[in-house]
Amino acid sequence: MNRIKNAFDGKKVFIGFVTAGDPCLSKTEEFVLEMERAGASLIELGIPFSDPIAEGPVIQAANIRALSAGCTTDKIFDMVKSLRTKTQIPLVFLAYANTLYKYGYEIFCKKCRETGIDGVIIPDLPFEEKNELAGTAAENGIDIISLIAPTSEQRIQMIAKQASGFIYVVSSMGVTGVRSEIKTDVESIVDTIRKVTDVPVAVGFGINTRKQVEKYTSIADGAIVGSAIVKIIAEYGEDAGSHIYNYVSELASGL
Repeated sequence: MNRIKNAFDGKKVFIGFVTAGDPCLSKTEEFVLEMERAGASLIELGIPFSDPIAEGPVIQAANIRALSAGCTTDKIFDMVKSLRTKTQIPLVFLAYANTLYKYGYEIFCKKCRETGIDGVIIPDLPFEEKNELAGTAAENGIDIISLIAPTSEQRIQMIAKQASGFIYVVSSMGVTGVRSEIKTDVESIVDTIRKVTDVPVAVGFGINTRKQVEKYTSIADGAIVGSAIVKIIAEYGEDAGSHIYNYVSELASGL
């Protein structure tokens, strides 16, 4: 059983996100371990990119901080290799298509397999274009995590049928960021997905309270929290570890 499948096996899952290299890669490693200790079952690592079009101001700023500090994809792979000596928590990259294309799909997927990355989320890779990567990813045991948005409508089941790892349901229109209220009918989207696949479903975009975690893990299999964690890093920098632990502990207790 692979790490992602094992994480969702009979359990509700809290998924935490950090931008790799913000404020530095040694701290990214520390923050991942703190989130795991606090109850996270899967971690998304953002590969910093100069034009992260799916991200709101909080994660955009984290990308700039990481790039300004000299973070590169090769350095992130080195960090993941080090992290894998300390934990077997599932790790998924969130990366933009240009990063993979420039690095080379085959080399990127091979490095993911060698260092211990389990999947990749590519927000700007259309479903219709994923086949240019899908074969190489599958050969290396890397799941391409599908995103389903409120605008997917008739395409929901088409996307879900080919999903692997888990399905990322985007809870809100627009970019990432903390939201006090989420108005999308997420339950209807999840019900539509369930008709065609038993691949686990996690809900993200805007989730930042224990009450929201409770709500969306009652509907789906997991809840994803990103911007709220990145805000803690923006505020506390290298001293964010204990604050991340406390915050994730509070939210994960809502599972």
